[in-house]
Amino acid sequence: MRKWAALAGILALGGCGQGGQQEAKAPQQQASAAPAPAPQGPQVHIVALGDSLFAGYGLRAEEAYPVRLEAALRTHGVNASVVNAGVSGDTTEDGLARLQFTLSSQAQAPDMVLISLGGNDMLRGLPLDRTKANLDAILGELAKRHIKTVVMGMLAAPNMGPDYAKQFNAIFPALAKKHGAVLVPFFLKPIFGKPALQLPDHIHPTAQGVEAMVGATVDVVKP
Repeated sequence: MRKWAALAGILALGGCGQGGQQEAKAPQQQASAAPAPAPQGPQVHIVALGDSLFAGYGLRAEEAYPVRLEAALRTHGVNASVVNAGVSGDTTEDGLARLQFTLSSQAQAPDMVLISLGGNDMLRGLPLDRTKANLDAILGELAKRHIKTVVMGMLAAPNMGPDYAKQFNAIFPALAKKHGAVLVPFFLKPIFGKPALQLPDHIHPTAQGVEAMVGATVDVVKP
């Protein structure tokens, strides 16, 4: 909790990873490459729309969560192709602004979209009603297109105060339920409070941390 409080200001200024010496690039148009041969069966096209937690802040491109998730899915027999559409520093408003372009620019309509947005809204103290409205619009558009969605939930830092945390934390489960999306309650749970799995900012995952996050979510995404 103390780490959250101390780092909230830093990350708010940094936009949850606006930059970084080794930040993985997040091209919206390139599907990540998996090391294993593609399993038999129709290919499943997945787009990972999010912030630095998808973009791979501080990691090599091949260590980013979408790349490692693709590899894990293929190991589990799913012929998955995951496009990394993560952009460090993105808020829910940024994600909504580029949603239409991201979807329309794919060679094939995605079967699934993963959403990891909202952390930067919280760290910057943006109005909660706008965060909720932006996520509502994103999930509503995906539902309208009949695209399956997995929401990577986030929890508020304790220094934001109990009232703010209560309202912020409730956004993700409420909207997932409203739009029939699958919810991962706290995306960072596998690495939270585990320095060996975190970068020096005590928030973003190391390569090993990404593997822990993939391990905790692959069985959610797979079905």
